[in-house]
Amino acid sequence: MAYKNITTSLTGALLLTLSWYFNFTPLIFAAFVPLLQLEKYFHENRETPKRKLKFYGLTYLTFFLWNLGVTWWVYFASAGGAALAIIANAVLMTMVFVTFSNIKAKINSAWSVWLLIPVWLAWEHLHSLWDLTWTWLNLGNVLSYRPNWIQWFEFTGTSGGTLWILVVNILVFNALNTSNFNVKHFLKPIAVILTPILISYFIYFSYSNNSDLATQKVVIVQPNIDPYNEKFAYDFDTQFNKMLHLIKGKITNETNFLILPETFVTDDVNEENLQNDLSLQLFKDSILSKFPQLNIVTGINSYMFYKEGEKPSATSRLDRSSGMYYDYYNAAAIINSKGINVYHKSKLVPGVELMPFPALLKPLESLAINLGGTIGSLGIQKQRTVFKSNNNIGVAPVICYESVYSDYCTEYIRNGAHFIFIVTNDGWWDNTPGHKQHLSYARLRAIENRRCIARSANTGISAIINEKGEILQPTKWWEPAIIEAEIKPNNKVTFYAMFGDIISKTCVLIAILTLLYYWFLRFFKR
Repeated sequence: MAYKNITTSLTGALLLTLSWYFNFTPLIFAAFVPLLQLEKYFHENRETPKRKLKFYGLTYLTFFLWNLGVTWWVYFASAGGAALAIIANAVLMTMVFVTFSNIKAKINSAWSVWLLIPVWLAWEHLHSLWDLTWTWLNLGNVLSYRPNWIQWFEFTGTSGGTLWILVVNILVFNALNTSNFNVKHFLKPIAVILTPILISYFIYFSYSNNSDLATQKVVIVQPNIDPYNEKFAYDFDTQFNKMLHLIKGKITNETNFLILPETFVTDDVNEENLQNDLSLQLFKDSILSKFPQLNIVTGINSYMFYKEGEKPSATSRLDRSSGMYYDYYNAAAIINSKGINVYHKSKLVPGVELMPFPALLKPLESLAINLGGTIGSLGIQKQRTVFKSNNNIGVAPVICYESVYSDYCTEYIRNGAHFIFIVTNDGWWDNTPGHKQHLSYARLRAIENRRCIARSANTGISAIINEKGEILQPTKWWEPAIIEAEIKPNNKVTFYAMFGDIISKTCVLIAILTLLYYWFLRFFKR
């Protein structure tokens, strides 16, 4: 039986991992069944020696191999960071599944298997909110490879995908474990798979953008500057001139936006002197002077000193020469005839841009992983800034890792964004599945918010993603490229963008009430 349990654990890991590869997405609808079978076995065989230890170990094995199988590419950025992320995330997932198992055992009812749904969805949501956030493997993300199946995400968001996946898994598990096994028992999970897909295709073919806003012409630049050996080692003037060579003849008087990638401006910009900054002045002198109607959106590195009497943040740094504190930012800027406006990236990569819990762990900041640019804890902002173009079109400046966060991006839309521009730098992971997964996840944001996305990657894949999640004009890996496109803004706010992640927040409430009931049964009702 020990070998059978190990095989079951390995089967679960294989199904979960393959779901992210080779168009094997449908496997996700049975990927949690092996874990549920393990839970059932150890619940029913309480006399098994070291039962809890074996159950925990096999559950961890499944989650560890899944994390390793899908996110191994983090190794190319940092071997230590990859090991920590994979091991720690698997530990957290195991704790969540074991918590579900304990609750299910204490309630001891046929329906209690369904408690996996609120417990897991609550975990996914809460995992997106704290400093150790790593939501790459949220179950709903895997459906980004099948945008035609998930057009209804405009109502539910990606958490609706997690809900769908878990419901089908439980139905399959129940069908396999009925006392009088019959193939007919699988009709229900098949129906639950097919119905949302049919609804999605109906939405797909009937959807149209009826906005009266004018189509905008954009030029997207993929400079393809090596982030390890060139980007932060060479002077910015050289990189700027390379960009000018790429866009030569591409910008016209009809072009509305020029989009450049994350940290394109490698010189540090003092936000107290934005309008006179020498690096930003290059854009005005060489491009805006010829095309004054143009709006340039670019990634920058910036900093801002705290004024006397202002309380420095937990992420601030001390400038020893002046004795003043300042914050460093991974930022985006819009440069046009109205002036310059800046947004600070606020969903930071743990261990790279953010030392978790900086108020407590700031002395360990020097251990942050160095990916070539600014390291240590960066500053953030509380609100999502929407850039306004010369013709009053609202743009959501989403920086790299932020595009993975579903509910987070909806605030841009509520603040008036008609487009989503993603500026990123995906070259840290070499030519691995990492940059492809990152691109695919952007489809979810397009569908949830019904916003066209223009994606500029320094290295990786730049592209246009339309409101149905279809990737258009993708560039090749590790090649300089230019994309010229016309994209239509949208001013309609989807149900999901308007109300946010109702499913996850409801599940957090249900999970809390369930835990309270569990503790009541365990400690008070004997």
